[in-house]
Amino acid sequence: MSELDQAIRISGKLQQLVRTHEQLLKENAKLRTEVAELRIKQESNAGKIAELEQSVAVLRTLTGNMEEQDKKALEKQLNHYIREIDRCIAMLSE
Repeated sequence: MSELDQAIRISGKLQQLVRTHEQLLKENAKLRTEVAELRIKQESNAGKIAELEQSVAVLRTLTGNMEEQDKKALEKQLNHYIREIDRCIAMLSE
């Protein structure tokens, strides 16, 4: 095999590697976009889940079908809200 044939073969392989590299870069960008979209959906779904859990807690409270554990959790949540409100009032009054 002559040096010219080797150079042509190496050049062809190099061009193939460049094409493969470009394809992988495009695929990588596409996958990064997909990951970002899925993270946004995940955050949205987590928010919806939290809202639904609060709705369930409110419904249980309204219907009076609360277990002792649920009552304690509700009381804890209410105390948390009250502390946050007190903290906000204190910050506003400074």
